[in-house]
Amino acid sequence: MEYNKKSNKSNSKLVDETLDLFDKYSQKRDTWANQAKEDKEFRLGRQWSSDQKRVLEARGQAPIVINRVHPAVESAKAMITANRPSFRCAPREDSDNKIAQVMSNMLAYVYDISDGRSVVRQAVDDYYVMGMGFIHIYQDPTKDMGKGEVCLHDVDPLDVYVDPNSRSRFFDDAENIIISKYFTKDQAEKLYPMYKDKIKNATSRGGFGNANDFNAPTTIREGDGEVQFPEDVGRSRETDYIRGYERYTKVDVDEYRTFEKFNGKEDLLDEEKFEEYLKKPAYKIQGQLITDPEKAAAVYTQLQTQMLMQHQQEVQQMEQMGYDKESIDKAKAKGPQVVEMDEMTFEDLVAEGQIEVVKVTISRVKVCVIIGDTMLYSRILPIEKYPIVPIMNIHTRTPYPVSDVRLIKPLQEYINKTRSLIIAHATTSTNTKILVPEGSVDMKDFEEKWAQPGVAIPYDPTDGAPVPVQPTPLPNELYQNEQTAKNDIDHALGLYEMMMGNSQSAPQTYKATISIDEFGQRKMKSKLADIEAALTRIANLAIPLMQQLYTSEKIFRVIQPNQTVSEYMVNKRMVDDKTGEVKIFNDITVGRYDVIVVSGSTLPSNRYAELEFYMDAYQKGLIDRQEVLKKTEVFDMEGVLKRTDEIGKLQGQVQSMEEQITKLKGDLQSRDREAVNLRKRVEVEKFKNELDQVSNKAKAAGTVYEKRLDDSLSTVKTQIKDASTKSGSPSSGGKRGSKKEKK
Repeated sequence: MEYNKKSNKSNSKLVDETLDLFDKYSQKRDTWANQAKEDKEFRLGRQWSSDQKRVLEARGQAPIVINRVHPAVESAKAMITANRPSFRCAPREDSDNKIAQVMSNMLAYVYDISDGRSVVRQAVDDYYVMGMGFIHIYQDPTKDMGKGEVCLHDVDPLDVYVDPNSRSRFFDDAENIIISKYFTKDQAEKLYPMYKDKIKNATSRGGFGNANDFNAPTTIREGDGEVQFPEDVGRSRETDYIRGYERYTKVDVDEYRTFEKFNGKEDLLDEEKFEEYLKKPAYKIQGQLITDPEKAAAVYTQLQTQMLMQHQQEVQQMEQMGYDKESIDKAKAKGPQVVEMDEMTFEDLVAEGQIEVVKVTISRVKVCVIIGDTMLYSRILPIEKYPIVPIMNIHTRTPYPVSDVRLIKPLQEYINKTRSLIIAHATTSTNTKILVPEGSVDMKDFEEKWAQPGVAIPYDPTDGAPVPVQPTPLPNELYQNEQTAKNDIDHALGLYEMMMGNSQSAPQTYKATISIDEFGQRKMKSKLADIEAALTRIANLAIPLMQQLYTSEKIFRVIQPNQTVSEYMVNKRMVDDKTGEVKIFNDITVGRYDVIVVSGSTLPSNRYAELEFYMDAYQKGLIDRQEVLKKTEVFDMEGVLKRTDEIGKLQGQVQSMEEQITKLKGDLQSRDREAVNLRKRVEVEKFKNELDQVSNKAKAAGTVYEKRLDDSLSTVKTQIKDASTKSGSPSSGGKRGSKKEKK
């Protein structure tokens, strides 16, 4: 870090100015500081003033405290800080989209290393009790082995002194903001170890016993010593105390906005960085502008090689085409074409108009650290807004807001007075008063005997009898009024009976309970808007502080909501294997980002309703089971996912095998049916063959029989013919024979 060094005279003037401003701001805020301290004490049980306590004790009444404020504040604080905030970064340029997610995780990293949950809880506690809480974001150069970290911490509102003319909720229009409190010199030396000599020689204005020894004033509330505040502990003369001042103010700084036309990159540089920027080298190779020296060397070498190869090819072509030796020798002597390379600086590019430069005046926050009457250092932060972010409750357009405790204080006092009356009445009822006629009895003897149980007390009825007096019973409305006042306190803080687990006020159905619980948080969301606005401001301030601090390689780890750890690396230098160019992986030092805090991120959510919603979306196929498991309290989510994946794979294999078995069964049944049908066809064909054989045999037998009949008929005809021929004469016989044949 760089610290501005000024002359002793300037430092002395700055110290005097700061001390005068501190006195001025301190006087203006006396009324608010007194109220804030009284509200702080009232919340912790100091609810009776000294005069009230003395009067009650004189009456025989107990100054009892029924503290309803503290549990109400704790319930509201627990509800509004139930979950950790979720940051989302949005880049202003498309080129920074990849880095935006890294920046979101870095904000979560800053929140984790600073114990952001405790910081926000304390700031919210001050918000409810004192009217505003403060969160301070700063760079701690001693953390991470001297590399530094951006951190958060809460600041006591009574240690902050703001310009009384401010009207902004975040003090954007304040001329100065001062954080001041007392240290021992040993504490101061540990906070600023590099300035030990200055701290040893420093002295405080006014010395010991000054009215400004402590930032919190005294109040009229009666304390019993059970609650201790810093001012109650006191300071001893043996210990060397000294007051420290951390003053923040806005100054105008001249910076230079640059725009590189050749790549569209825009940046804002202070005067020192701008001088270095102008000296950066640039190269023009064959008319191509390159700003990276290593890349320029690689391109130049590549072009030289290409020119040489091209020249060799031209010579070879001339030889192949049969050119004469003299022409070839001239071509060789001429050599390859020379690569033109002009070396220049960014200042030359500005002169050529390749880079536009505009000198602008912007606002920056300057911090001065003073111990006693000695200034330790001052520096200009890379931010435009104050790094002390207030969470303002009831803003009255002044730096002095009103707290919720102040509004409900009369109700709490009413509860205490009512309970004191009830106890006094109970005490009176258990101690009966006796009206005794004057002179009728010996009062000393009467009181002694009256205090003894079971003892008869003789008296003379002619002088008058003692008459016991019973107090008038208290009306039931008095007890009801106390309960009503308690409910009014809860409602004033946005709390309702059902939201605190009161089953008597809950609806009968599950859905109705969830709906009313959500509706009940609407009043709380007004408070949530104040907190989210402050968290958004803190995140927007953290980004430039991180960009200034985290310039070297850094590995950070973020715990995810499902208890898994994600690891990220930023500003890692890597060499491109192809081009040899050195590139920076996840370079967070460039780009500008806007941050939002997810709405409702810190409010509680109904786990069962949310899980039911996600289960319904999972059943409809809108999300996967991993997203559903994130909304459960399953510890080993990764193990569950791994096992369910393995089970799913095994189930898929079993299902595939079952399908294959079913298919094989079907194929087997088909083959069995085919075999049966085949056997039937074989039997039928076999039977048909046998029938064919029988039929063939029958046909053959019939054919043979017919042939035999034909043969027999032919034989008979031949025999008859022969017989007829032998029996007749030749003449007659011939005639008869002819006649017979005719017949």
